[in-house]
Amino acid sequence: MKLMPLERRGISDSRLALGCMGLGGSWDLADPITTNHIRQAEAAVEAALSIGITMYDHADIYTRGKAESVFGQVLKQQPKLREQIVIQSKVGIQLSDGVLPGRFNFSKEHILPSVDGILERLGTEYLDVLLLHRPDPLMEPDEIAEAFTKLKLSGKVRSFGVSNMSPGQIRFLQRALPDPIVVNQLELSLLRHDWVDQGIHVNQKAGLKDNFAEGLMEFMQMEDIQIQAWGPLAQGRFSGRVSENASEAEIQTAAMVKQIADENETTPESVVLAWLMKHPARIQPVIGTVNPERIIACKDAVRQSEIMTREQWYSLLVSARGVNMP
Repeated sequence: MKLMPLERRGISDSRLALGCMGLGGSWDLADPITTNHIRQAEAAVEAALSIGITMYDHADIYTRGKAESVFGQVLKQQPKLREQIVIQSKVGIQLSDGVLPGRFNFSKEHILPSVDGILERLGTEYLDVLLLHRPDPLMEPDEIAEAFTKLKLSGKVRSFGVSNMSPGQIRFLQRALPDPIVVNQLELSLLRHDWVDQGIHVNQKAGLKDNFAEGLMEFMQMEDIQIQAWGPLAQGRFSGRVSENASEAEIQTAAMVKQIADENETTPESVVLAWLMKHPARIQPVIGTVNPERIIACKDAVRQSEIMTREQWYSLLVSARGVNMP
C-alpha cells in the first residue's frame, strides 16, 4: 500500500488528523476556560484515539490560544499521552486588536515567541510539526530559516511545514531552509473541488474561472510534501447538515453520498472523506469537528477510500460540480 509522505518521513501514520479549532469555547478572551471545555476536549481526544487518530492540529490563534490551553490540560491529566501522539501547530497570523488590523507575520521576532507561547499553553517541550499559517507578503526566507534553525537546534520543533501556499511560494521559502518542508495544508473537499477543476480545465475556457494554484497538486507529490485538507467534511453539507443556501448540486450530491453509504453499510462522513483519500496524493484530511459522535462517524474513511470505485469517485465529482466533465 502506498504510504503518506508523513509516514515515509517517519513523522505520522495517522491517515486522519483531528483539527482542534473548536476547543476552548468562544474566541472572546473575556470568556474563561471552564471544566466543561476540558471535558469536551477529553471526549474529543478519546473519540479520536478510538478510531486510530494520533495526529492533532492546532494554531496559536484558535480561540485566541484557549484551544491549546485546553488541550494542554488533557495532556497534563494523561502524561503518557504526549509520546503516543503527534502535535502540530501554526504561527504567523496576528488577529486584529481593535487598533491594528488582522495581518500576517513571518518575522523571526514573531515566530520565536509564538512557539514559546504554544509550548507553554500545551505544556509540552516540543512540537512535532510547526506550520506557517498563511503566506506573508513580507516574508524573508533567510530570516525564517534563522528562526527555524534555532527552533530545531533547541529541540522545540522537529519538522516544519506551511499552509495555504503555492508552488512558487514553497520553492521561494525552501531555497533558504536547511530542512525540508513536510506539509502544506489546504482547503480541499467535495464542496471545494477547484483543486480538481484546475487540472481538468487545462486548455479549457472554464479554466479562466479557476482559483487554485496551477500545478500545486502535482508539485506536492513530486516534492513528497504531505497534503493536508482542512475543511474536508465541508461543514457537514453532504453528511446530514441541511443548509438554507444549498445548491441543487449540493442536494443531489448529499443524496448520492447517502446512497453510497447505505450500500456500503457505512456513514456519509466516511464516504465524503474517502473521496478525498482516494486521490493518489494520499491526502490527509484534518477533520474539524470536536463532536465525539461525528468523529467516530469518520472511522471507516480509510476502508471506504480503498473500495471506492473510479465510477463512484467521478460520479461524486460531476454531481458536486453541477456540470459535466469538459
